[in-house]
Amino acid sequence: MLKEYRICMPMTVEEYLIGQLYMIARHSSEQSDGGEGVEVIENKPYSDPVRGVGQFTEKRIHLSGKLPLWIRSYIPRFIYLTEKAWNYYPYTETEYTCSVIPRFSIKIRTRYENNNGSSDNCLNINEDELKQRTVDHVDILTDPVDERHYKKEEDPSAFKSMKTGRGPLKDGWRERSDIIMCSYKLVDVSFQVFGLQTRIEDFAHRAIRNILLVGHRQAFVWIDDWYGMTIEDVRDYECGMQKETNEKIRSAQQTAGIDETKPVNLKEEVEEEEKEGEAHYRCKSKKNLKKENSSPSLGSKSSSPVSPDKPGYLSSWFKWS
Repeated sequence: MLKEYRICMPMTVEEYLIGQLYMIARHSSEQSDGGEGVEVIENKPYSDPVRGVGQFTEKRIHLSGKLPLWIRSYIPRFIYLTEKAWNYYPYTETEYTCSVIPRFSIKIRTRYENNNGSSDNCLNINEDELKQRTVDHVDILTDPVDERHYKKEEDPSAFKSMKTGRGPLKDGWRERSDIIMCSYKLVDVSFQVFGLQTRIEDFAHRAIRNILLVGHRQAFVWIDDWYGMTIEDVRDYECGMQKETNEKIRSAQQTAGIDETKPVNLKEEVEEEEKEGEAHYRCKSKKNLKKENSSPSLGSKSSSPVSPDKPGYLSSWFKWS
């Protein structure tokens, strides 16, 4: 499922380089709690023969507890996504994968331009992709924010920057603003599992859109905290926040007894859950055997030991081979 998100910001592409790095580091730290959040594995300079000099990062996004219950019922007991990003600002490439769900991936291509989202194909995608693509303009002012993530102090309609004088934003700001840039993000979500593909891909796009909306609102309303930083300043801040975030996640995991150095074998997870499901069924059947035998139903079909409301239901979706 291919979507292009366009998010305008009241700043320049050059300013956004600093604001984005600051926002990601701070947001990741704030969202990391109880073993959930973003753990940085690697963050280093990178050179590509075509793109030139950039920055490579690898992160683990721990999110089991943040997923809806209906998704958690289909996956192992804990899960994380691996994020790999190649930043050749003002162009970046990002991909998300999950070792225990091999048919799931998210690929994002991003370019930043000093305009209000008017470029039709700044990412130079091919004709086939253009036919599949849908464009979604994300407005940091007017788009509704989930009440769980709404904060009055992060509302662009009420915020005014002391350092830059920008804000509060008013309706139609994208058409009237003298200082404006746009983040063009082409997002390709793929989940090749029959029966769940559309639902998972839709959920992923909704989650991505919400993250983009909240994150970009924060990048603007936090402008007085990062405006004036050099790239060296923001890299130092990023390094400090990453260390703090990693320590919070690992400490919480140790307390919970989670060992992520041990490889996860999906087949073993499935077989274990099947055994739990069958044991649960046998126990339930034994307790109710007398009752069931005393009131037989003619022509009725026997119940399956693995059904959607039992733990072993996971196996019907994760038979990859």
